[in-house]
Amino acid sequence: MAFHSSVAAPAAPGRYTRTAIAFHWLIALLIVCGFALGWVMTDIPGFTPTKLRYFSWHKWIGVTVFALAVLRILWRATHAAPALPDGMAGWQRVAAQLVHVLLYVLMIAIPASGYLYGSASNIPVVYLGLVRLPLLIAPDPHLKAILKVVHVTLNYGLLTLVVLHVVGALKHQLVDRDGLLSRMIPFLK
Repeated sequence: MAFHSSVAAPAAPGRYTRTAIAFHWLIALLIVCGFALGWVMTDIPGFTPTKLRYFSWHKWIGVTVFALAVLRILWRATHAAPALPDGMAGWQRVAAQLVHVLLYVLMIAIPASGYLYGSASNIPVVYLGLVRLPLLIAPDPHLKAILKVVHVTLNYGLLTLVVLHVVGALKHQLVDRDGLLSRMIPFLK
C-alpha cells in the first residue's frame, strides 16, 4: 500500500504529481518508439519477418499508448495542472492550452485510426502476442486507403505539435527562465 499512496501523493506547489509526470514521460517514450518503428517498418521492402515483427510492436505500442492516454486523461480530469507562471502572456497561455488539448486528442485518435486501419485491412492486433483484439470494422479496401492517409497525417500533425511543445518548454527554460520545465522535470531548477 505504501506504493499506492506515494504514487497518488499531491504534487509540490507549482509541480505536476508524480503520477502525471510518469504518464507524461512513459507516453512520450512510447510515442517516440512507435513513430520510429512506423518510419522504419514502412521503408522495409516486401513482407519480411522483421517487417512483420516491427508492425506487431508498432501495434502493441499503439494499444498501450491508447490505454495510458485514457488513464492520463482521467487522471488529469481529477487532478488540476499547476498554474502557469503569472507573467506569462495571454496568447502563450492560450497556445499552451490548445497544444495540450490537441496532444490529448491525438494520443487517442492516432492509435484509434491505426486500429481501424488494421481492421479495414483485415489484420488483427494480437496484443503482446497473447490477446487477440476484435476487428472493429469489416475489411474494406476503400476505407483501408482512407484510414492509412488519416493515420499518417495525424502522426505528422503529432510530430509538429511535439516539436512546438518541446521548443516552447525549452524557451521557458533557457530564455524566460521561469521554471516552467521544472514542473515536469523536478530535478531542474
